[in-house]
Amino acid sequence: MELGLAGRRALVTGAGKGIGRGTVQALHAAGARVVAVSRTQADLDSLVRECPGIDPVCVDLSDWEATEQALSNVGPVDLLVNNAAVALLQPFLEVTKEAFDRSFEVNLRAVLQVSQIVARGLIARGAPGAIVNISSQASQRAITNHSVYCSTKGALDMLTKVMALELGPHKIRVNAVNPTVVMTPMGRANWLDPQKAKTMLDRIPLGKFAEVEHVVDAILFLLSDRSGMTTGSIVPVDGGFWAT
Repeated sequence: MELGLAGRRALVTGAGKGIGRGTVQALHAAGARVVAVSRTQADLDSLVRECPGIDPVCVDLSDWEATEQALSNVGPVDLLVNNAAVALLQPFLEVTKEAFDRSFEVNLRAVLQVSQIVARGLIARGAPGAIVNISSQASQRAITNHSVYCSTKGALDMLTKVMALELGPHKIRVNAVNPTVVMTPMGRANWLDPQKAKTMLDRIPLGKFAEVEHVVDAILFLLSDRSGMTTGSIVPVDGGFWAT
């Protein structure tokens, strides 16, 4: 399926690792011009070597002023993938202010801020665009020790719908992708314990966790004109987890 992404300019946050890195690689291979945003310079350096021609931007998205400065002159962007996130897992009774604040700063507030910057640029140019927010199966299901993470992703799903409502008249589509556990290095490390993994896998009809390419394929579809009538949608890539 030809997705028509060649020549379009895409910005990807959390580009240094996992889903974000896989998305940058896939967009670059499809001929898109990519702005890769990460807070880790070493990850950006290695990504530039893998994908020559991408534009790296190093910034911590939890810092509102630094983000505004870093992205205000990034140039025209047609496509946005809000992937950057943190998962600070604590039992509910032990949740700290620091974990709560940082989780909402990165997982929700940064999505709003970066999307505002990109959407304002699209509207000023009178150009159509597409935004994909990376949410989680945890937005709709309670998971032990994930009270703050689940809350940020539940809020992100609703933000996605309101963005779609308000940006639709400007021909900007906004959707979310909600994966199950993804076998990134972090995912493998967090779900290495067989008993812990079994409790989750028993709730997934397909009986397996997602690979990065499963999520990237959904992202590329939602960025492309092939999904031209899809906006405000929450798209699970969860092996059927939500069906149980």
